[in-house]
Amino acid sequence: MEININCDLGEKSELHSTKFDPDLLQIVNSANIACGFHAGDKETMVNTIKISKKNNVSIGAHPSFKDPLNFGRKRHNLPEEEIKRLIIDQYEILQNIAERLDSKVTHIKPHGALNNMACEDLNLSRILAKTIFDIDKDLIYLVPTGSKMEEAARKLQMKIACEIFADRNYEDDGNLVSRTKPHAIITDPEKCKKHVLNMVENQSLNCMSGKKIKCEIDSVCIHGDNIASLETAKQIKKVLEDNSIYLKPLDNLKKFRI
Repeated sequence: MEININCDLGEKSELHSTKFDPDLLQIVNSANIACGFHAGDKETMVNTIKISKKNNVSIGAHPSFKDPLNFGRKRHNLPEEEIKRLIIDQYEILQNIAERLDSKVTHIKPHGALNNMACEDLNLSRILAKTIFDIDKDLIYLVPTGSKMEEAARKLQMKIACEIFADRNYEDDGNLVSRTKPHAIITDPEKCKKHVLNMVENQSLNCMSGKKIKCEIDSVCIHGDNIASLETAKQIKKVLEDNSIYLKPLDNLKKFRI
């Protein structure tokens, strides 16, 4: 079995440090890089791409609402054209920097509230999917498994990688427990490790209630802004490798090489 470990990185801001990013980039396989709208800046993008390249980590754009004050986690209802422009502008910012460093953006993963809203709203999901498909049909779209985002992307026959979250709990509908609720985030690396291995081996989501939802899993996300991110990443990498699961960058997964 193959699996990918991805992490949200380059999120330098008043709310988050990138201190452990270089260490995380020695563990994960793919980096979702902040493009300056919710966090990050040109210098951080350059550094993150350079370190990613050195470690054979594939890079992706991590577009969000332009809301650094709330780290992109506040919901905004925007017109379709503004949503499209958010995605295009942030992809182009990162891709232009990547090209100068002889690298390439190979995937896109929306961030924060934009991602959460699209998981619930099929119309927003369609806007995001069509925008990304129109940018480049060969881009891999990293989406939460079983979400409206996956549904919309499949209708366009996009290259889809379905992800689970190592450090988040799930509701019975398959959506993440809101960060406003207790127990939304799992901070114990040991619990994260068991949570991930069980989901990957059974190809199902583990809901807080005990319910399991069958799904497709290509990638495991570790949030870089979790206080235990580095130890969690180490534990997850080890437990997956110990169980004969091969770890690969998104663009090197067998499903995208056919």
